[in-house]
Amino acid sequence: MTVEREHDTDLVRVITADHREVERLFRELESGQGTPEHRRALADHVITELVRHSVAEEQFMYPAARKVLPNGDEVADHEIEEHAEAERVMKELEGLDPTDPRFDELLGELMREIRHHIEDEEEDLLPQLAARCSADDLQELGRKVIAAKKVAPTRPHPVAPDRPPANLLLNPGTGLIDRLRDALSGRDR
Repeated sequence: MTVEREHDTDLVRVITADHREVERLFRELESGQGTPEHRRALADHVITELVRHSVAEEQFMYPAARKVLPNGDEVADHEIEEHAEAERVMKELEGLDPTDPRFDELLGELMREIRHHIEDEEEDLLPQLAARCSADDLQELGRKVIAAKKVAPTRPHPVAPDRPPANLLLNPGTGLIDRLRDALSGRDR
């Protein structure tokens, strides 16, 4: 999920582009096509993208919401809570064989949670941020999210800090370790 053109670095465009890519991957998983190994690789890819996206939101988008929205703390806390639940499901899913009946059950649960989360963000949070942040601020936030995703963890870490400053300090190191694990295991980044 990469946004490259300068005009596409607006936070709303960056986040919604990520959402569209995740939905595309979900549809491919829902098709039921492919070998169990392909489904495992696809699930791992979805997990990687969701973790990177969530980490970047927690580092930059939710702090911005806390700052500019009248109910920013409440909104950010709700979104972080949803991330935590999805991360718990991803962690369970991560260790399952794709032929295990729980694999499809957990995958379905993850898809429902993420689709709900996307709907919340796109119908409520993102329009509010777009209305209260300047175009320059949205561009800067989008660039920060893109940069954060490049060094973010690629695997779920349910007990990792999800708020600044701790997440800003620890996530790049955790991301490096995850990428080393990914390279050694052959897991798709």
